[in-house]
This record gives sequence, C-alpha cells and structure tokens, in this order.
Amino acid sequence: MPSTRAYPTPYELGNQNQTTIWEDCILFYQKLALDFPKILRFQQIGLADGGMPMHAGLITADGVFDRAVLKAEGRPVFFNNNGIHPGEPEGIDACMALVRDFCLQPERLAALGKTVFLFIPIYNVDGCLNRQNTSRVNQDGPELFGFRANSRNLDLNRDFIKCDSLAAQVFNQFFTMWDPDVMVDTHTSNGADYSYTMTLIQTQADKLGDGLGPFLRKTMLPEIYREMEQRGWPTCPYVNPVKVTPDDGIEDFLEVPRFSTGFAALHHTIGFMPETHMLKPYADRYDSMRALVEVVLDFTITHALEIQSLRSQARATAVKKTQWPVTWKADRSTPSSFRFKGYQAVYSPSKIGNYQRLSYDRNQPWEKDIAYYDNFVEDVVVQAPKAYLIPQAWREVIARLTWNGLNLQRLDVNQELQVQTYHIQTVTSRENAYEGHMFHHDMKLVQQTERVQAYVGDYILYLNQPNARYAVETLEPQAHDSFFRWGFFNSVLEKKEAFSDYVFEDSAYDMLQTEPELAEKFSVWKTQNPELLNNQDAVLNFIFANGKRFHEPEWRRYPIFSIV
Repeated sequence: MPSTRAYPTPYELGNQNQTTIWEDCILFYQKLALDFPKILRFQQIGLADGGMPMHAGLITADGVFDRAVLKAEGRPVFFNNNGIHPGEPEGIDACMALVRDFCLQPERLAALGKTVFLFIPIYNVDGCLNRQNTSRVNQDGPELFGFRANSRNLDLNRDFIKCDSLAAQVFNQFFTMWDPDVMVDTHTSNGADYSYTMTLIQTQADKLGDGLGPFLRKTMLPEIYREMEQRGWPTCPYVNPVKVTPDDGIEDFLEVPRFSTGFAALHHTIGFMPETHMLKPYADRYDSMRALVEVVLDFTITHALEIQSLRSQARATAVKKTQWPVTWKADRSTPSSFRFKGYQAVYSPSKIGNYQRLSYDRNQPWEKDIAYYDNFVEDVVVQAPKAYLIPQAWREVIARLTWNGLNLQRLDVNQELQVQTYHIQTVTSRENAYEGHMFHHDMKLVQQTERVQAYVGDYILYLNQPNARYAVETLEPQAHDSFFRWGFFNSVLEKKEAFSDYVFEDSAYDMLQTEPELAEKFSVWKTQNPELLNNQDAVLNFIFANGKRFHEPEWRRYPIFSIV
C-alpha cells in the first residue's frame, strides 16, 4: 500500500502556511478516485455562477456508491462541506488529507463501517479562484487565500433559502438527495481574542425539538468537547459575547435557515460550524480542524442508529404537528455556565482618534466560569394549516420547495376555495441592501378568512409530509428567513392603479356617503392626523386605499393561502 508520501497534499508540500488552489485540489481528488475506484467516487454535481464545475466526493468502506442502494440499506451519512468562505480554508486542506488517508489506510477505511463519508471539497468555487491576501483583515495566514463572496458578490452562507446563486441551488438539491444525518461545515472566526484555537457553533439545540435537541446538548456536545480536549485541542462554544468581551458571558449563535446549520435543521440534520480562531497560526487551525471533523465523524459512526432513530421521530412529529414555532429568541433568565480561558481586556487611548480602543493582553490570561446563554425559547408560533395553496405564478418559490423534497399536487380543475389569508398592514425593511435584497425585518399582519379562485395547474402543498418544516419556515411570512422576508413577493406590496385628483375628488366624496366602514375609518384618521387635512394627496390616498369601490384584492394580500 502506498504511503502518504505518494499522495502529498499541497498543504503538506508547503510550509504549513499555504493552502491549495482550486485546480490542484480537484486534480488531487481526481487522481485518488482514478487510483482507488473502489473507495472513492468523485464527480461534478453542478456549475458555479462563474461557470466553473462544482464537485462532490463519496467514500464507503465496501465500494457501494449507488445512492438508491445506500438509501435502501439505510446507511448513515456524514457530510463535510468545505470552502463556503475560501478565505477560511483549513477545512479544504484537512479534508484532502482525510480522504487520502481513507484511501491508503485500510483500518481507517474499515472504521467507517456502514457510514457514508460525503464531502464537497470547495463549495464556493468562484471565491476560491479569487485569490489574494488582503481581504481577511484580522487573520494570521495562510499566505494567499480565496475571497468570501462568489462571482456575484454573494455570501453563500447567507444564501441557503433565497438561493440567488447557482451554487445554493445545487446545494439544496444535493443535500436533499443525500439527506445527511450529521453535517460539518468548516469555517474560521472573527471576534475576541482568547486561548482556544477551535470554537464550535452547533445547530441550536432547542430548535431541533424534543428528541434530537436533548441528544445534541446532553450527549453529543459533551463527548465532542471531551474528545477534542484529549486530542490537545480544548474547544469552547463559539464566542458570541452578550456585551463587548467574553467576560460578561456568551450566547449561542442563533443560526437561522440562511446559514448552513440553520438550513440543516429544516431537514432534521444535526449541523456544526467549527470556527477556528483567526489569530492562531494556520498550522494549528489546520490540525484542530482535522481533529474536529474526525471527532464528529467518529461520534456519528458510533451513534448512527440512535441519530437516525431520533431523526425519524422528528419527521414523524412534523407530519402530525399542529403548531409551529417560526421564530426563536434567547432566554436570558436561565443561563448555564462555561469554564472559559480568556485574556484580560485592556482599554487604552487610540493613536488615530479620540477614543478608547480595546485590546487583549495575552500576558494576563484568566480562567473562570462565565454565563453561557444556550437556551432559546419559541417567539412567534403559528397554527399549522392543513395545506398551502400556491398559485403557479410563484414559480421561484415552487422550485425551491421542490428542491427540498416537498411533494406538491397540481389542481386539475378550476375551483373556488375558502382559505385563510394574511393581509400586510405594515412592513419595514433594512435601510441598505443585504445580500442582494431589501430584507423585511418587521411586519404587521392581519389574518382573514375569504374565498379565492384557484386554477388548473396551481399547487396544493399538504403538510402531512416529512419535510413539512422547510415549507412552514419559508412560507409563513413571519418566520426568520421566510420567502416573504427575502422579497420574493414584493410585487404584492405595490398598488397598481392610481387616480387623477380632479376626477377622484368627487368619487371619494361619494364613497364616503355610501361606504359606512370607510367613513368610520376616515373619521378616525382625521382625528389622528389633523395636520394632513390640508394635504389633498394624503386625504385622497387614504380614501383610495381603504375604500371598496376601487379595491385591488391582490394589493398587500400575501399570495400564499392557508387551507385549514
């Protein structure tokens, strides 16, 4: 059997402060797949926005690669995603060595048992090709690295729901097809200074539900921390300070579905985002990342049956669920604690401005228990409908639901249906563009029951199916990362017809005489806004918007309907 010297990685050939380029990475895997065809399957899975191919690899101990066969046998699937931010490349390099060792070390391969090792070597291909050494302002190495954004300047770790990028569209379908039990998505952190090389974001346990959540919190995480300590890489939760420095406590990162681990939770997959500390040497970050991936993989292999059983229970619960939490918030009343090893925070006068700047003194280490806010509670909870009616016009939404394994049925006759609708009274958006959208961060909704016309070809999505959580958390407008928040339905916020004031003045007066409800609303409005009575546009716009005579039912009516 060849030694590792026969298949050195670019990282191993360098000075341990260098990372592979995309071309060398792909050629490395292609050669391994050619030389070890019964161990590794490596193939293209799609195209990135810049036109370059995206790849994925698959390793099994018995040489079975057919997905249908593996699924039929109920094989556990461990998924390692790398290079979503190519300026954080230690996972890219570590995965190359790990895959090589599976090929060269029979005992390591045999230890997989029935578990499938699935990986994407470099997810953000565009960013990896955009090499420089200037974009990671606070990072110690490597010498050259890729860029955070893709060729459309999108952060792919904000794109898992909206799927503006071709990469995210490929990922949604790839993830759903393989349905991994556990995912590790590799990263490097920014933030405070402290002693740890490895920090860890996990799928927020409370969001995973009654089975998977306690298992993650009480069984899986403690063992991961113990194993990392034994390997010489003490690990702490991701350092997300509740104030400025870790001294005052840290809070779990609420990874909503735009992020990889939040997206994974919609599929009842346990997800991890290991975040190595940016100020540690690249060699240490590489070694700790490889250790973390191996530790989580080993745990998955050992506990595969229990994880699969808990995921099945979660899906069975989803099929019968009547109420769904769609937003969560930290519970600051019941912190746990974490024994944290930090550095003294020091404030001193800035040399470039008139303010006090923060630094950390590594000559003053400290170790103490700090508050750790790792409990989250349901915030907004909605009553689950029996199904959603989705007009066929909203094809972008329908595509994303399909990519994520939802079964939609098409109507074969025109029919009128009684539904519950949301009417959007107010909506507030971010002042500036966020990942290519004007994200809606606040809204006020009113629910009504009415009858709507459905047409041949429109879709019914029944919620009694295993992937219901994805549907609810994207179609309910108040959900953290709903399609509505991302602007998929912005056209319904626009009234399409207008008026000429000299003509509408008489119509408006007549409407106030014949529509008592409008007259009452107008009376209240006048009392609340006396200064606007001198403004013809304000007066006529209020009557035009609130009267029935020229009502546009589509205006501010959320176009996905609930069938109860």
